Amino acid sequence: MRTSSGGGGGGGLRSGRPATATSAGRVVTGPVRWRAAGLLVGGGSAVAAAAMVGLSWYAGILGTERVPGLPDPGWVTVWALPAAKLGAQVCAVATVGLLLAAVVLSPRQAGRLSATGYRRIRAAGWAALLWCLFSLVELAYTLADLLGMPLGQVGGLRSLVNFATTISLGQALGLSAVLAGAVFVICRVTLSPRVAAGAMLLAVLAVVPPVFTGHAAAASNHQVAVSGLLLHVVPVTVWAGGLFALALTGRAPTEQLAVAVRRFSPLAALCLILVAGSGLVSAAVRVPDLAAVWDTRYGQLVLVKVVVLAGIAAAGWWQRRAAIPALVAGDRRRFAVTAGLEVLLFAVAVGAGVALSRTPPPPTDDGGESVAQALLGYPMPAPMSPARLVADWLPEPLAITGALIATVLYLAGVWRLRRRGDAWPVARVATFLAGLAVIVLATSSGLARYAPVLFSVHMVQHLMLMMIAPILLVLSAPVTLALRALPASTDPAWPGPREWLLAVLHSRVTATLTQPVVALVLFVASIYAMYFTGLYELALRSHAAHLLMLGHFVGTGYLFFWVVIGTDPAPRRVGYPVRMLLVVVAMVLHAFFGVAVMQSTALLAPDWFTVLARPWGPTPLDDQHTAGGIAWSFGEIPGVVVLGALFRQWARADEREQRRLDRAADRAEAEGREDEALAAYNRMLAELAARDGRAGNPASASHGPDQPPRP
Repeated sequence: MRTSSGGGGGGGLRSGRPATATSAGRVVTGPVRWRAAGLLVGGGSAVAAAAMVGLSWYAGILGTERVPGLPDPGWVTVWALPAAKLGAQVCAVATVGLLLAAVVLSPRQAGRLSATGYRRIRAAGWAALLWCLFSLVELAYTLADLLGMPLGQVGGLRSLVNFATTISLGQALGLSAVLAGAVFVICRVTLSPRVAAGAMLLAVLAVVPPVFTGHAAAASNHQVAVSGLLLHVVPVTVWAGGLFALALTGRAPTEQLAVAVRRFSPLAALCLILVAGSGLVSAAVRVPDLAAVWDTRYGQLVLVKVVVLAGIAAAGWWQRRAAIPALVAGDRRRFAVTAGLEVLLFAVAVGAGVALSRTPPPPTDDGGESVAQALLGYPMPAPMSPARLVADWLPEPLAITGALIATVLYLAGVWRLRRRGDAWPVARVATFLAGLAVIVLATSSGLARYAPVLFSVHMVQHLMLMMIAPILLVLSAPVTLALRALPASTDPAWPGPREWLLAVLHSRVTATLTQPVVALVLFVASIYAMYFTGLYELALRSHAAHLLMLGHFVGTGYLFFWVVIGTDPAPRRVGYPVRMLLVVVAMVLHAFFGVAVMQSTALLAPDWFTVLARPWGPTPLDDQHTAGGIAWSFGEIPGVVVLGALFRQWARADEREQRRLDRAADRAEAEGREDEALAAYNRMLAELAARDGRAGNPASASHGPDQPPRP
């Protein structure tokens, strides 16, 4: 496909030296040095493969000896499976990194991708295609490994399709392959930065499915383990991918490279913190004690990753201290050396990660796995009490991490406003922090531990996430704070966070979602769809579906209350009568839902609660009736509060409008002229009086003013 990017990118692409417009409007050359790129990719892949093979051999998972009597998939599967896994991970890193570089770390030209961004997104497309192919190979050899027979004996394409559609491990690998293929298609047809950003998010999403099927999913407290691994895998992919893309910059002007590296540096620092913290959480879940770190192959591989991560952190520190100032001065050699070293260290980390994923973790002495342990991921909790709800926490790393990041960003915005002399209401700060606290309590306290056991506790969790927390967050006006605190970009070729936020606010997706009817349907209809179909039981059995359910509660609640009582800018604003009608309709439909649950004689998620066999407390059906009562009674309280807030906003809006009219009248009087609004009002009254006169005496319309009307 030969297309141009901006003004003349197409001709440059044919010659191998595409033109790129800088912020000053001059044209410079900036191709990727393909020989150096090939050496970097080949060298990194070789290092990753060597690390994987060496550490896998050390862990004893690539040995050739087989236990007699056990199924043997053959030596091809033993070697091909980790090789395919390594290839998929390397291509995933390259895809995400190149898309990140195309969207965030490349200049734009007339609102479109520049030649630099064009090359990067095309390279990302080919990396995504290889990712898709490696995932399919991994899918095939995973099936052979599970069945314990060579690939040629597993049953052909039909068996592979059945594995990819019915077994969770196959579904995860198949979904990753499909998403990677979709990224390839998007990258081949788009030149839009917004579509490229969507492809980047899709690529990050494609990294996620295998996380839910590894060691973490089988570990005790698998909720903590899986969420911790998500916080590890995604930041590593973004971090390594962005660094890889920057290392392939080639002959791009040093001023462009300096801007890109400065942009990437805070993201890399955040990824480092997330990777280090989540790695500790994941290791703590899988390694039973400190001795197992030294005495087991799994623990020793964890130590290898820790050492490599420390080396990457040191190289990143040197990058920020020495390489970026050198880039600003026009010298790229330090950056090239440091970036190359970081890429090689990341290659070792990826190889170690593949070896670690194939190494069984140390066994734990938990006395055997009960039915509750298998379903919940932790033993059946003791009978519920207020003290246990407060003290017996089940942390959700994603919610806690998200709340901490949001807190830091919000407080940083307030600090920036006050530093330049602007005010921000303390009440909004308290409201925002309270909303985040509600989310953490609902997802990580004793409520999270008892929610899968008691439907009534789950309903409390539901109401906190869908009604209380969103109301508090909306009233704190985080978007307004961000727009006031974030500086505007001084270079249109390099849009910043403020411009990205404005693009989201003005996008068609946001305009569609903020339609009052759409927001109401998502807020109310999703409740019926969740509980009166199999989605609720799916969320109980699948941690991925559980996380989606929690995110859906917060997201749809925030969207609805943003439309109703939000003060942040939105694509459209409806009148206060319509807003109040939306709230009343939502309250009525929510009350119907509570009554339906309260009077139902059929148990929701019957297979789950029957097999769980909770030995204490009310029966599942009685507990379900209690949940319906909570939804019917307590669920209406936030609606009443929102109606009160709407009345107050409406009154304040009228007061502001009246003050505006009074100021306009005062200015008109001071200037000796009639107020425009008053003049328009008087003209309207005169027209109404004349119309009423003509309607009351039609004959007067056919006579002049001096002629008396006919008798």
